[in-house]
Amino acid sequence: MPSRSCANLLDMACGDILDIPTPRALPRVMTVPGIITDGHGSSDGDSDSMLSSCRERKIIVANMLPLHAQRDTMVKKWLFSLDEDSLLLQLKDGFSPETEVVYVGSLKVDIEPSEQEEVAQRLLDEFKCVPAFVPHDIQEKFYHNFCKQQLWPLFHYMLPMCPDHGDRFDRQMWQAYVSANKIFADKVMEVVNPEDDYIWIQDYHLMVLPTFLRKRYHRVKLGFFLHSPFPSSEIYRTLPVRDEILKGLLNCDLIGFHTFDYARHFLSCCSRMLGLDYESKRGHIGLDYFGRTVYIKILPVGIHMGRLESVMNFSSTFDKAKEVQEKFKGKKVILGVDDMDIFKGISLKLLAFEYLLQQDKNLQGKLVLVQIVNPARSSGKDVQEAKRETYSTAERINQIYGRSNYEPVILIDRPVPRHEKTAYYAVAECCLVNAVRDGMNLVPYKYIVCRQGSPGMDDAMGIKADSPRTSMLVVSEFIGCSPSLSGAIRVNPWDIEAVAEALNVAITMSDSEKQLRHEKHYRYVSSHDVAYWARSFIHDLERACKDHYSKRCWGIGLGLGFRVIALSPSFRKLSIDHMVSSYRKTQRRAIFLDYDGTVVPQSSLIKAPSAEVITLLNSLSNDPKNTVYIVSGRGRSSLSEWLAPCERLGIAAEHGYFIRGSKMSDWECLASDLEWKPIVEPVMKLYTEATDGSYIEPKESALVWHHHDADPDFGSCQAKELLDHLENVLANEPAVVKRGQHIVEVKPQGVTKGLVAQKVLSIMVDNGKPPDFVMCIGDDRSDEDMFESILSSVSSPSVTAAPDIFACTVGQKPSKAKYYLDDTADVLRLLRGLANASCPKPRHTAHFQVAFDSVL
Repeated sequence: MPSRSCANLLDMACGDILDIPTPRALPRVMTVPGIITDGHGSSDGDSDSMLSSCRERKIIVANMLPLHAQRDTMVKKWLFSLDEDSLLLQLKDGFSPETEVVYVGSLKVDIEPSEQEEVAQRLLDEFKCVPAFVPHDIQEKFYHNFCKQQLWPLFHYMLPMCPDHGDRFDRQMWQAYVSANKIFADKVMEVVNPEDDYIWIQDYHLMVLPTFLRKRYHRVKLGFFLHSPFPSSEIYRTLPVRDEILKGLLNCDLIGFHTFDYARHFLSCCSRMLGLDYESKRGHIGLDYFGRTVYIKILPVGIHMGRLESVMNFSSTFDKAKEVQEKFKGKKVILGVDDMDIFKGISLKLLAFEYLLQQDKNLQGKLVLVQIVNPARSSGKDVQEAKRETYSTAERINQIYGRSNYEPVILIDRPVPRHEKTAYYAVAECCLVNAVRDGMNLVPYKYIVCRQGSPGMDDAMGIKADSPRTSMLVVSEFIGCSPSLSGAIRVNPWDIEAVAEALNVAITMSDSEKQLRHEKHYRYVSSHDVAYWARSFIHDLERACKDHYSKRCWGIGLGLGFRVIALSPSFRKLSIDHMVSSYRKTQRRAIFLDYDGTVVPQSSLIKAPSAEVITLLNSLSNDPKNTVYIVSGRGRSSLSEWLAPCERLGIAAEHGYFIRGSKMSDWECLASDLEWKPIVEPVMKLYTEATDGSYIEPKESALVWHHHDADPDFGSCQAKELLDHLENVLANEPAVVKRGQHIVEVKPQGVTKGLVAQKVLSIMVDNGKPPDFVMCIGDDRSDEDMFESILSSVSSPSVTAAPDIFACTVGQKPSKAKYYLDDTADVLRLLRGLANASCPKPRHTAHFQVAFDSVL
């Protein structure tokens, strides 16, 4: 049986899928008359001028192209036309007229292999569309199984608790999903110019596509928008391939969501499953992911105003509006427009309507619910069950409350043309959207625009041009458009009585109140249309990508765990040979080493140093040319015990609060005022009692509140509150409050690891022996103070000759250090090289130590 590890995942899917060769290049879309570029650069002297004259280009990638396809059986050719109702086509309005838009996606029909090349060329030439031909068997498993039977239910909070309620995870379906995403990636690579083009990926069908593109082009400009809900971490974490999908999305530069709730759930998943924290940067939410900032965009999509307004002016719309108005004369119409699926809540809507008729007999014969049922987008037992329940409920209501000339519930279960829907929107006094979970749902927006009317519609319906416009919305609180409709009546769709009450309020509300709510909604909908949404997203994508070429990038990770590390151009791995060479040539060396994560692995349960570490530290500290310090956040008792064999080693404990030059020296304090501790301790105890899994670590000079074992979201929230609380109570005290990784620490003001390095270096200068070699190695935030300090200390006027400086962080991550080493094994390898180059002769004098002790 093949391994299911992340490293081998893609091998199972379709061979060595991430070893991406340069794909066969289709001709690029012509951007300059007479010139077709191939996107692979040129050795031509005029290549720069050619590129500069190319038009700005956006590549929109979606599961389906915005095309209608029909086979002409007479001439045996395919006929294609643009789908004017497609969001992909409408979003072009948000781009500048000079922008060239290329679409990549699959077709809704199967094209024979023998015709694919011809069709691809036609679509590229005529519609700027690049078709991804997904084999039929992969398409079935990818779309109809994994997307529709696994991802779609899960993202709508439905778990496959038993076979009758959704399909359980099937690795073959997942492999098909990966394979389909790889096919899409190949098509994008055929047309993309990675240095100039922006790629915008749409929806959950293509969530691992960013990994393939980032693998091929480290600096590709990638945006992604999720049009469905993103579930809470308790739901999402049940997905066996949860990490692969999260990492796929994090290979984008910008990720968009309709609502803050969806974004919050995504960020929570990143925190709980990948250990990533986010922060707000000047109003923009950003995740630091291996040196890259992945931004989060929250903006609901809008509708295309022009498209809807044009339909309102069709003569067929006028006629239909008259007909509907006449049909329901003397009655109030409540309208519902939904797809037939289990998440739209159609049966719950009918039950609420039934309850309303039951409770208020005066409404019987005067109130009609028109439910337009769009064709189901997927098939399965759940859809059939929802359909049966809908029909049986509607039939029961009509039997109980219907009359010869009155049918309370009218189900329109057929494809309804746009003009007919528009007519119903215009006539309905209230629109009810009762979905139990929905990504966005634009029905309320369309309803509002249609109720605003047009001169032609007003004339057809006998409405005076200056008459006030009204509309009423009852919307589920679980749909994406709900937060943006502040004038709507929000309901819990599961609460039948509350929905019925909301309907009653909506139809009995005064016209003046309806008018105010309508005007508020219309202002929002008309200004936040699809063009505004697209323009805003692309603007943020451009901002997110502006620093792409200011950092060095390289890729790490296997399979779908691939990611790109982005670091400063001057940041590079420390060469041990170069370091040893400099070490041999120098005479006055200062060496500062962190403890945890530097000389002892962070993950090690045994925190005492190994015998090899003791030997190396002794070799270095016994060299008369060296001044060596361990600078740690740990307490002095632990460090004294563990490092007892190193008699000439200097130790700075608790970030430098306690310091001694050797084993024979007394501990000295760099600060003395700890009167703030009785203030801090009861506050921390309060938060410890309220936060399960947290605890207080008392140190001689500091108090540390740990929340590593607490719930990630709650622990982080409590840490922020504790930080604010302590900063307020310590405002006039000589103490600082700092937040680290899963900790909040209070320590004396001015005590840092940087101060230790600064003091040691200044003593060496004062003794007339300024250092000519300074090395500092550490792995966490507190060590950044040391890196900064040694750079500033050696650049002071008192230092006549600049020493060789080696500030080095452990791990490839953004840092003030110029160098990095991969891990503690690398650190020990370096120390081994320095120890071999040392001269461990016994010291005959201790002039430096005496000087240091006298200063302290």
